[in-house]
Amino acid sequence: MNNYLVSVGTANPGQAISQEKISKFMINAHGLDQQQGRKLEFIYKRSGIRFRHSALGDFGRPSYQDFSFFPKNKMLEPFPGTGSRMEAYRNVAPTLATAAIEDCLAKCSTGTSSISHLILVSCTGMYAPGLEIDLIHKLGMKESIERYAIHFMGCYAAFTGLKLADRICDSDPKAQVLLVAVELCTLHFQKEYNEDNLLSNALFGDGAAAALVSKEPKGMKISDYQSNLYRKGENDMAWTIGDFGFEMKLSKYIPDLLENGIQSLRKTLEDRFKVSGIKNFAIHPGGVQILNKVEKAFGILPEQNRHAHSVLARYGNMSSSTILFVLMALMDDPDLKGNVLAMGFGPGLTLETLLLHKA
Repeated sequence: MNNYLVSVGTANPGQAISQEKISKFMINAHGLDQQQGRKLEFIYKRSGIRFRHSALGDFGRPSYQDFSFFPKNKMLEPFPGTGSRMEAYRNVAPTLATAAIEDCLAKCSTGTSSISHLILVSCTGMYAPGLEIDLIHKLGMKESIERYAIHFMGCYAAFTGLKLADRICDSDPKAQVLLVAVELCTLHFQKEYNEDNLLSNALFGDGAAAALVSKEPKGMKISDYQSNLYRKGENDMAWTIGDFGFEMKLSKYIPDLLENGIQSLRKTLEDRFKVSGIKNFAIHPGGVQILNKVEKAFGILPEQNRHAHSVLARYGNMSSSTILFVLMALMDDPDLKGNVLAMGFGPGLTLETLLLHKA
């Protein structure tokens, strides 16, 4: 594992939209009465999120008459189907991914022609020939580049991509591996008013991040990693393809289940990663309650995980791309040195753990 996370770049679509504006959109879209509206506003105010970005500007527009994606009526009918949402993904994702890649490579003076491997991560859209092929042509990458696509794994998928990049660099010392995670979560807004949709509509935003991994000793060294499953939460988080976009199953018990899962693995994680001696953390900000529960389980102070809280507040949960936003913030922090433990979560329940070192 003598490989490095050399550089990270990010991008978001459109202007930041405040949680307050999004909450007003949701109250109208769900057709909520005054009491239900107050409940929704309370959840949004307690979410730890101030702003989110969306590939759809409609979430920030005060009147349905100004909508450009959703129908211009109170009922949002006919409600957009999966096909129109995937068309929006195909229209936005290449440009957004390109911006993240250019931001990443500009920081390390690496040209796109030097990239030997391309790993695409996304759980919010897909098509074929795929986004990774669009990026190869758009950015002038070699047509002989090795490419991989990791789809539908959820919020922890960037960990899978980083592990794959590390393995590639182990097998090919000259490899320059570019990982790009593109998530347009808000395309899959569901208007039915239930617990799953209430929670997911309050949390998710859109963003892309790119990371370069190689043997060049810059950035953060990849030291170790581990994946664990906690099956007691298998039915509490799920992601399926429906007729009107992708549908999220997201139980309110997820934070408690994660805390229990971590407690059951605590000795294993301590033996492998020496968690008690680590000062800096990058916990996937799936929500403020998840951050609070994970911090409690490990005895972590919020200050030790401050960059995750900051990313959550500024962008919300952008699924797989979110952890790369957090890692970029840690890399850019001039006062942060030493080991960093990153953790991500997703369907399964899956717990991914990644140990990095910043010199």
